[in-house]
Amino acid sequence: MRLVQVFVPRGELDLVLETVESTGLDYGVAAETSHDEFEAIVSIPTPPPGVEPLLEALRRAGLDEQAYTVVTAAETVVSSRADDLHGQFSGTRISREELQARAADLAPAASTYYALLVVSTIIATAGLLLDSAATIIGAMVVAPLMGPALAASVGVVVDDENLAQRGVTLQISGLVLAVVTAAVLGWVLRGTVLLPPGLDITTIPQVAERISPTLLALFLALGSGVAGVISLVRDVGSVLVGVAIAVALIPPAATAGLGIAWGDPTVVITAGTLVLVNMLSINLTALLLLWLAGYRPAQDTDLERAYGRLRSRVLVLGVAIVLLTAVLGGVTYGTYQTAAVEHDVQTELEAMSADPPLEGVAFQEVAFEYELLDVYTGQQPVATVLVERPPGTELPDNFADDVRERLETATGTSLEVIVELVETQRSH
Repeated sequence: MRLVQVFVPRGELDLVLETVESTGLDYGVAAETSHDEFEAIVSIPTPPPGVEPLLEALRRAGLDEQAYTVVTAAETVVSSRADDLHGQFSGTRISREELQARAADLAPAASTYYALLVVSTIIATAGLLLDSAATIIGAMVVAPLMGPALAASVGVVVDDENLAQRGVTLQISGLVLAVVTAAVLGWVLRGTVLLPPGLDITTIPQVAERISPTLLALFLALGSGVAGVISLVRDVGSVLVGVAIAVALIPPAATAGLGIAWGDPTVVITAGTLVLVNMLSINLTALLLLWLAGYRPAQDTDLERAYGRLRSRVLVLGVAIVLLTAVLGGVTYGTYQTAAVEHDVQTELEAMSADPPLEGVAFQEVAFEYELLDVYTGQQPVATVLVERPPGTELPDNFADDVRERLETATGTSLEVIVELVETQRSH
């Protein structure tokens, strides 16, 4: 339930009461004596879907916007009349005015926003380098990036240019700050006793997870945007924490920063693509869902302008997402190719060990070098194969070529094969 309190300017009490009565809502009137400008306070209990029609009726009646109209959440209402009030209004979304207020809260003061962003980026960077999933989740909860995305979308659909611009500015500056913070931290830590010498960040599982994004990341981002809008318009703020964890904006941004610190452009491109896809998808879904939910500017004269801005932003976001999706598609295909070739090599080596070309010989893969970029640069996969043979067993001079040909036939790919021979004695 909501309690709407209207501070009625002098001479307009009858107008306010007639308007409230026309909506069918109950109300109470209290005299206002603390300020000469107001003559009474009208308190009106209403369910959330009734707030917007009530405020719209007061606006159409000509109530001066300089008057105070306060909407507060009523934690508990003890009255048998409450059920009747709920029956008068359908729907579950909050009013436009409440939406704007909540969106403004999601785009906090710059000092608070940037402080939380730096802290969350430091936590995420440490979690990535430590390969600690729990630490990274903690960074996701602290990160404030989700709020400005929703605030920007709300600003567009209700024609609040200041809110929309603030949301966009906080998003762009926040992402840049997160990447720079992670890059600086990575550069400071690299080569110190806190990290192993010669550390390859791509071998860290938590980093590797964010530099191999697939098309599934797009569906995750779109779903997170839907959940974020639902939590906002239906007043379920706790869901935003889960959305922040699901969409994970800060960890890939921190990964991109580490890629800069380590001078690895592949890490920067793949992680950067992931964070941009997430952010843009949230903005796109928020814009579309808020408009479909029926949110519009307060003044009908502003409707055309808001719709024009909505169309232009949806177009820009859509084109950007399509381009980034092409990158995700390339990563998805490249990741599949590398995994498929390695799987075929392993399967064929197992078959060769089960039915060896020479008695007592066994095959094992000890290393496989085939990276994402190799798929597109034409670089040959390199498979290192350990061959166990009984002592004194002679192998043909072209044994390595025979192994390579079998593996190439199995994978359908040109390979470079390195054969390492060891003499093995087995006792049963």
